Amino acid sequence: MSGVRRASAAGRAGRARQAVAALRSLPGRLPLPRTLRARLTTGLLLLLALACLAVGVITVLALERFLMARLDHQLAVADGRFAASLQHKENGNDNDNDDNNDDANPDTRGQAEGTFGARLLFGVATEASIVHSYTHVPVPLTRADRRTLAAVPPDGRGHNIALSSLGAYRVVAERGHGGDTLLTGLPLRRVTDTVHRLEAVETAVFGAAIVVTGVAGAFWVRLSLRPLSRVAATATEVTRMPLASGEVAMPGPVPDTDSRTEVGQVGAALNRMLGHVGDALSRRHASEERLRHFAADASHELRTPVATVRAHAELALRHPESVPDDVRHALERIQYESERMSGLVEDLLLLARLDAGRPLARATVDLTRLALDAMSDARAAAPEHHWLLELPSEPVTVTGDEHRLYQVVANLLGNARTHTPPDTTVTLRIAAHEDHAELTVSDTGPGIPEELQPEIFQRFTRADRARSRTTGEGTTGGTGLGLAIVAAVTAAHDGTVDVTSRPGHTVFTVRLPLAGTG
Repeated sequence: MSGVRRASAAGRAGRARQAVAALRSLPGRLPLPRTLRARLTTGLLLLLALACLAVGVITVLALERFLMARLDHQLAVADGRFAASLQHKENGNDNDNDDNNDDANPDTRGQAEGTFGARLLFGVATEASIVHSYTHVPVPLTRADRRTLAAVPPDGRGHNIALSSLGAYRVVAERGHGGDTLLTGLPLRRVTDTVHRLEAVETAVFGAAIVVTGVAGAFWVRLSLRPLSRVAATATEVTRMPLASGEVAMPGPVPDTDSRTEVGQVGAALNRMLGHVGDALSRRHASEERLRHFAADASHELRTPVATVRAHAELALRHPESVPDDVRHALERIQYESERMSGLVEDLLLLARLDAGRPLARATVDLTRLALDAMSDARAAAPEHHWLLELPSEPVTVTGDEHRLYQVVANLLGNARTHTPPDTTVTLRIAAHEDHAELTVSDTGPGIPEELQPEIFQRFTRADRARSRTTGEGTTGGTGLGLAIVAAVTAAHDGTVDVTSRPGHTVFTVRLPLAGTG
């Protein structure tokens, strides 16, 4: 191929390079669809676009080849008569003996409109004309045109060329007599117009087909993936359930369980998993209920014997007769430990009642007064600590159980007192915000290890490893229930409690709804 075909190929290659450069100039990577629905729809459209592109390229090439073959056939039928009838300008007469050259005018009989003819003498174009309105019109040739005509091989085959004054032509070159080369050509405009018209029609049809297929494909994919959406909705519902404790009502099974489909297999597997999880949660809940009942029953049963032991110890210490010192010491220890055991029993009973969801008293409680009372008790219990109290100018009131809320404040102060060394500064702060009251207890002690903080509010959690504490004669170690009671009472009042800690700074924060907002 030559001329126009090479130019057309070069143009298409240039446009491809420009498209690649434009894609590379885009910022970052092109966003890819994330959902399965979008990926399936996009893949379907890409496959359809590739198929349309392949069909379009094949049909355009086939049509172009067919039209070129027709032009070549017309050129073969013309048999170079028009070119052979042209005279050399240099000689003024014809050098060969062809009868057509006896006539001074070129032979335009039977030639199609726009037929091009040229004669070359020893590779130099001496005459060029086209057929127009049954006559001939000379064609001015530039140097580039002459080089283009001279470059056409005289092999009797069709070649594409471009002339400055005529445009694209399909020409055939044949050798004449005496060193002549005869060129006959037909315009390519009709071929290119037909090919471009086909390209426009295919672009419109294929574009409409892609749009319609995209809409219909998106609807079909959405319809086909609806069972998968139900599976995902069920799984999402499970993830939103509080599975950590308590009785959990699992969602119903997924209806799509056809083992012949992939979605049905996923649905069946999810149903089996939900069944196993539901059974495990039911067994766990039953075990928790048995444990709660046991703790409540055991605590209730222990109250009487512990109270009896405590009463007998107090009675023996009040005996009017002298008691040996070692016996008195033993009785004092019995009294002390029985009091400690009574406190533990009461804590366990309180937690059992909170777990059972028994309602607490509901009244307006002044947190500032509770803070004053709790701070006064803390100063009396640990005068070696530095106690600071920060209260707002106006009272801060919440709705709840005054006795239990006082227990929250006292437990937080007692926790700071027990787990920090002397001379530690403990600050109790009360603040009122837009819709909640905030109570914070901070200290300058050694802090809580980071790995222990997530479980600090669980029952029987001990922080002895990190925070200094003194146990011995006249002192007690914690039971690990104080912060658990804080968390349970706060939750029963629709509040929250959290902790942040690092060496030298530990803060417990309790948030409760203000009176009238809960």
